[in-house]
Amino acid sequence: MKEYDVVIIGAGLSGICAAYHIKNQCPDKSFLILEGRASMGGTWDLFKYPGIRSDSDMYTLGFSFNPWKSPKAIADGNDILSYIKETADTFDLNKHIRYNHKVVRADWKDENRCWELELKQHADVPDTMIRAKFFFSCTGYYNYAQGHSPEFPGSGKFQGKIIHPQFWDSSLDYSNKKVIVIGSGATAVTLVPEMAKKAEKVTMLQRSPGYIMNLPSEDKLANFLKKILPAKTAHNAIRRKNIFISLMLYKACRRWPKTMANFFKKQIKKELGEHYDEKHFSPKYKPWDQRVCLIPDNDLFDALKDGGADIVTDTIKSFTEKGILLDSGQELEADIIVTATGLKIQLLGGINSYVNGKKVDTGQIKAYKGVLFSNIPNTGIAVGYTNATWTLKCDLNCQFIAGLINYMDKNGYEVCTPKFDENEFEVEPLLDFDAGYIKRAVDVLPKQGSKSPWKVHQNYYKDIKSLKGADYSDKYLEYV
Repeated sequence: MKEYDVVIIGAGLSGICAAYHIKNQCPDKSFLILEGRASMGGTWDLFKYPGIRSDSDMYTLGFSFNPWKSPKAIADGNDILSYIKETADTFDLNKHIRYNHKVVRADWKDENRCWELELKQHADVPDTMIRAKFFFSCTGYYNYAQGHSPEFPGSGKFQGKIIHPQFWDSSLDYSNKKVIVIGSGATAVTLVPEMAKKAEKVTMLQRSPGYIMNLPSEDKLANFLKKILPAKTAHNAIRRKNIFISLMLYKACRRWPKTMANFFKKQIKKELGEHYDEKHFSPKYKPWDQRVCLIPDNDLFDALKDGGADIVTDTIKSFTEKGILLDSGQELEADIIVTATGLKIQLLGGINSYVNGKKVDTGQIKAYKGVLFSNIPNTGIAVGYTNATWTLKCDLNCQFIAGLINYMDKNGYEVCTPKFDENEFEVEPLLDFDAGYIKRAVDVLPKQGSKSPWKVHQNYYKDIKSLKGADYSDKYLEYV
């Protein structure tokens, strides 16, 4: 059975980030990237819906070690996918990737001091096994095979097409069609203005409004700095600037929620003018209880002003043959209904994981610094922030794992197992976040402790100190 020092699961943004840091910081270690799909890119290869783009700036969503070169700070999905592939080429990572290799089971056995991974390939290829001294999950946090699709009464009656954005049919022609997009999150605010360019009318049907903020798709200061400074220097300066601004915005929202809620509404009202309707832009929750939606260059507002799109705030009574009947009694007609109703959380890529024969219950484990798990040996995870850009936290987690592997090697250790002390720490939910996809996943998400190092900080500056400056001799890390 072939054995590797590190096996990385997933060849998306976080998987490529992990591979770079393992190769760069642990040059003597063998590593492999296992990708269950046929191609690289993760989310950015999976999603094909119209207008797919980043919901944060590329100077922070991009890699710290590979400057973002495009003038567009808010990037299209294809550009992000190209950037991921270019990064893999630049740092010679492609030879370490195995596509169509899906891990279906992972077994840790103390006697072997390694993971045994069961791999499924094509239907006509028998399952194979490999060993990994360290298991690094970079699979993201949601189920690629299933989105969140609530049961809508009467959906079988609808005579048109119903489609979920996660499983978009690229051959779907929505030209001159009436479209309803159910949802108010990042996917919905992306779809609506893009589909409005071709459709007869696009209606964003929301149960309740969300917070929306407009930003220019190009960062003028960033583009200026890239002209006068070396690429790496400019990238780092812009990255630091954007990290600081986003963190200050988040802190302002949490400290002065009423003031910031009024700020968001005032900006929208200024843009929409006579087209502004209070009920469509007055969320019931505080800013950053859920993620603030970013739109580039006022695209959603422009679609609302020119009549290509509208917003309806109401609840669904049932689907009908012609569209959707609302609880208010209004019926919306449609040829196509898009259910932008969210994601389904899945941890560790849905892999059935066992430690010495006992199945891992992800809802019971505790997260150590948001990167390791209690009582699970030699396992790391790369996940991002809920209140900032995904890659920022992934990058720190990857550097922490590489440093941990080097620490173990230097001190002659083969196994690292975090140990949570329930007499010392209270157990809390992992995320203080009110988004529907998080609330639906309470039973599968790990827990956190009441204080460090078991407290998961949604704060990049705290995590720099905690993860880049980590003390691997921490008493909560047990080594063998």
